[in-house]
Amino acid sequence: MGVLDDRFEFAAEPSDKRPPWKVLIVDDEPEIHNVTRLVLSSFRFAERPLELLSAYSSKEAAILLAEHEDTAVVLLDVVMETEQAGLDLVRTIRGALGNHFVRIVLRTGQPGQAPEHEVIAAYDINDYKEKTELTAQKLATTLYAALRAYRDMRTIEASRLGLEHVIRASSRVFSQQQQPQQFASIVLGQLADLVGVQRGALCCRVAHPNGALPEHFEVAAATGDYANLLARNADEKLPGHIAQSLRGAYLNKRHVFADDHYVLHFADSQETEALLYVGESHTLDDLGLRLMEVFCSNVAIAFENLHLNRELFDSQLEMVYLLAGAAETRSQETANHVRRVGIIARMLGQLHGLPDETCELLNYAAPLHDIGKIGIPDAILNKPGPHTPEETAVMRTHAEIGAKLLGGSRRPMFKLAAQIAVSHHENWDGSGYPAGLAATQIPIEGRITALADVFDALGSRRCYKDAWPEDEIRLFIAEQRGRKFDPELTDLLFAHWDRIFHLRRELPDA
Repeated sequence: MGVLDDRFEFAAEPSDKRPPWKVLIVDDEPEIHNVTRLVLSSFRFAERPLELLSAYSSKEAAILLAEHEDTAVVLLDVVMETEQAGLDLVRTIRGALGNHFVRIVLRTGQPGQAPEHEVIAAYDINDYKEKTELTAQKLATTLYAALRAYRDMRTIEASRLGLEHVIRASSRVFSQQQQPQQFASIVLGQLADLVGVQRGALCCRVAHPNGALPEHFEVAAATGDYANLLARNADEKLPGHIAQSLRGAYLNKRHVFADDHYVLHFADSQETEALLYVGESHTLDDLGLRLMEVFCSNVAIAFENLHLNRELFDSQLEMVYLLAGAAETRSQETANHVRRVGIIARMLGQLHGLPDETCELLNYAAPLHDIGKIGIPDAILNKPGPHTPEETAVMRTHAEIGAKLLGGSRRPMFKLAAQIAVSHHENWDGSGYPAGLAATQIPIEGRITALADVFDALGSRRCYKDAWPEDEIRLFIAEQRGRKFDPELTDLLFAHWDRIFHLRRELPDA
């Protein structure tokens, strides 16, 4: 699974590009400002200089702190426009401004006005100094301690916020594991948001690579400016050094972090691999890299789960198709019929404008429309000639048998399949069974499956009939428009006849 390569080195951000520490001097005596600036003129902490701000009253200080929320330290006098002006400002900083990060060092020339033990107990300050004891050395020592505390608090807060972001992003990834392309698009979106890129990202998938370098890396999903590369070869459309990173990530099975882009590598136990490219990205700091590692680990787990879940689902679906086909004729000869019914039902649902989720469920639920035939005796089910009225009555019970078989499940697919089973023999004009429903009283999924089932079954050979030619199928469907079939759905079928009928050639009967 993809993890950060421990041997990969990342260049640190140059110190001259890092912003200075902001220190606010609050005192009504100009001389204090001058002396403080002189003493701290060459001060450095963590290879970063100071930016000294000055305020000569608590009101002015509050305005500056609102404008400079990233102020690290306040050197604060107590007695200014009032005897309690400094202490009142402390309450404003922590309360009205909601700033709990800035370190407040109280400096007083009149310790009797604000006794240390009382001030420390009553106010959220971080240090208390008498001006007479603040030599140049002690001021520097005090500032070192205050800046170190501020830096550590900001680091902890950044870690907390970053981890929350990663957890939210990971949760979205884990909650949307439907199709590989959907999954990749979600991961790309969360990844781009996580590292703050604007142009977007893309994903290349390599199925069953057997360790050999593929000729091309086809784009399976893309966002932003890269969306136009979908289904194209990334190695041909991206700059050469980025294509080289794609090949390097694939061959070495590791992430690649370059100055201007990232390529993340993931693989699952089925030997399916994915490469995620993020371009126009800024250099991540150590915290960003650690958070990226957490996110990548979660994506790797989700990527593995996606394919395991898909493999399990495909196995279950294969069993459903076999059972549904066997239910119709006690053999596997109609397995492809029920597959086609599901696909056609999904296509008609899409053409009708049903939600994507419903159309996907139709693909899996519609094949179970005749599962109730498992309860019909062989002598009736496989009778080569017409049924007697008594046999017809027995045959028709399969709709309700199917609904009962499927109706006990809590899964949406089987709930829909139960609804289809009991309604797909209802006719638009009300002449169907078992309830004699008409028009829109019949659930749309039942109407869709009825049309898909008859359309496909007429073209298949059964024990009681030969396969019909295409023109006769079309004529029958047209005759039954508004009688057996929903007129609107029938028109959609005719409008897309060639595309839908072609499915029989792509998936023929055994």
